[in-house]
Amino acid sequence: MWTSWWLWALMAACAGQSLREEAERIMKTTGVIDGHNDLPWQLLTKFNNQLQDEKANLNTLSSTHTNIPKLKAGFVGGQFWSAYVPCDTQNKDAVKRTLEQIDVIHRMCQAYPETFMCVTSSEGIQKAFQQGKVASLVGVEGGHSIDSSLGVLRALYHLGMRYLTLTHSCNTPWADNWLVDTGDDKAESQGLSDFGKSVVREMNRLGVMIDLAHVSVATMKAALQLSSAPVIFSHSSAYKLCPHKRNVPDDVLELVKSTGSLVMVNFYTDYVSCSDKANLTQVADHLDHIKNVAGAQAVGFGGDYDGVTRLPEGLEDVSKYPDLVAELLRRKWTEEEIRGALAENLLRVFKEVEQVSNLTSTPEEVPIPLHMLDGSCRTKYGLSTAPSLSLRPGALLASLAPLFLSLHFL
Repeated sequence: MWTSWWLWALMAACAGQSLREEAERIMKTTGVIDGHNDLPWQLLTKFNNQLQDEKANLNTLSSTHTNIPKLKAGFVGGQFWSAYVPCDTQNKDAVKRTLEQIDVIHRMCQAYPETFMCVTSSEGIQKAFQQGKVASLVGVEGGHSIDSSLGVLRALYHLGMRYLTLTHSCNTPWADNWLVDTGDDKAESQGLSDFGKSVVREMNRLGVMIDLAHVSVATMKAALQLSSAPVIFSHSSAYKLCPHKRNVPDDVLELVKSTGSLVMVNFYTDYVSCSDKANLTQVADHLDHIKNVAGAQAVGFGGDYDGVTRLPEGLEDVSKYPDLVAELLRRKWTEEEIRGALAENLLRVFKEVEQVSNLTSTPEEVPIPLHMLDGSCRTKYGLSTAPSLSLRPGALLASLAPLFLSLHFL
């Protein structure tokens, strides 16, 4: 009996090693493009974005999920670095803080040119692949970062932003976040307001991917139905397997399928298992589910490394991607499906977003109504003109009442 058990264990170990070797073979030519990594936030909170601090050296940094040796071990070929600032910056210094986070991403590329290549296009990603560098892109996490300004949206595009998460864990004046679905926040825009729809159209025009991680289900559906290009969920998982409101329900996955959109699976344990513990196979379950409902072309990886406190056993840092790919091979994913999940699905979506874009067309320019904005420090240049643009309906009627009375007595 002991002999047969030993032989079985040996065969299982050999099979596992074979799958890991096959995963590495695939990943040597198709590295993973991860949809969301919060290393820039760690650089801010630990070092105030001072990259020359000896402790901030990305070759030796050990207190994060991400460093250069781990990226290489994980065959990471492309990374959307998150330019994230918290919701408490809304109506305060969100734009300034966001600019600083975009700046630190650019300085990462400058400080480590042998490892990172900052790019802004699907073609740029492929060039970085060819040179064996990590294609580094900017994703801005939270619509509050544009301060309800189409001009700021365009400026961030020119600085390299290639996706914008429409909300973080707070409403913007023009879009509802996921906490609306838990009842912790009140629905204010019923998904997207008229200005929110202008933001989506302008993102299409520019060629900025619309990211629906963190938004309410109503916002998901409104954006999927409105957008002229596929959208992404940069770091979300499957609601069917873990009914957390940050995850994507099956009826939305059907829209993902019909629009050619993409869900990049999040590794945070709370979104994987709805508890504080999870493992690699449960993450693979989410990948399987999204593939089964929305199709293999709809699956990607969005680990959320350095943005979460708990990660599944077997996926403790960015070096562990090959183990997850080996698990997908064990589940009989084809090489084509795996290459899609690693990079080709994201590249397809990015190319379609680029094809829809048209920088020569007329920009959206109608500003958000002044009454929808908060913040006592906000100036009103250009916003305090026509009452129809700045007053609530009741206030507008009150302002017109003297005119109606004067007409009555004529």
